Amino acid sequence: MRRVAALLKAVNVGGQGKLPMADLTSLVSDLGYQAPRTLLASGNVVFGADERAGEIEARLQAALAGRLGLSTQVLVRDGAEFEAIVAANPFQAMAADDPAHTLVMFLDGQPGEEAVAAVRSRIVGPEEIAAGPACVYLTYPATVGTSKLTGALIERLLGRRGTARNWNTVFKLIALTT
Repeated sequence: MRRVAALLKAVNVGGQGKLPMADLTSLVSDLGYQAPRTLLASGNVVFGADERAGEIEARLQAALAGRLGLSTQVLVRDGAEFEAIVAANPFQAMAADDPAHTLVMFLDGQPGEEAVAAVRSRIVGPEEIAAGPACVYLTYPATVGTSKLTGALIERLLGRRGTARNWNTVFKLIALTT
């Protein structure tokens, strides 16, 4: 059995998608997954599972909607996938110097180079973007909250859905899944 992290999109962010972490832990346990543990209050839950990522995602999304009335996307990654994402980060200096403003947007598939170039062409500030393994790396040197490079814009231009976590959270997730 391997440890995986399920990343829920838009949970307890900006007053939307309210979900007590105790309810999430209980739901994951009721589905038969082993030793669930949440990280922060923003929809990160780590647990033991034997199923493939896609199967876990589908089960969790259905259970969240059916049991808790929460319709949200779930993306699952394991420790090896997190480590590969860290190793491939082209913004290592920014991640070391300012991990809170270096993000990974985990995606539901591999972004195309043309789509990433389309996002890059829309950047009007100091932000940067680069493709990674089923993710994009993002830097927000000034601030994330008021940037014009929003998650909705990125998803629309990439033609992919995703959820972002900052570099600090990525390392916490690695520690819990490896």
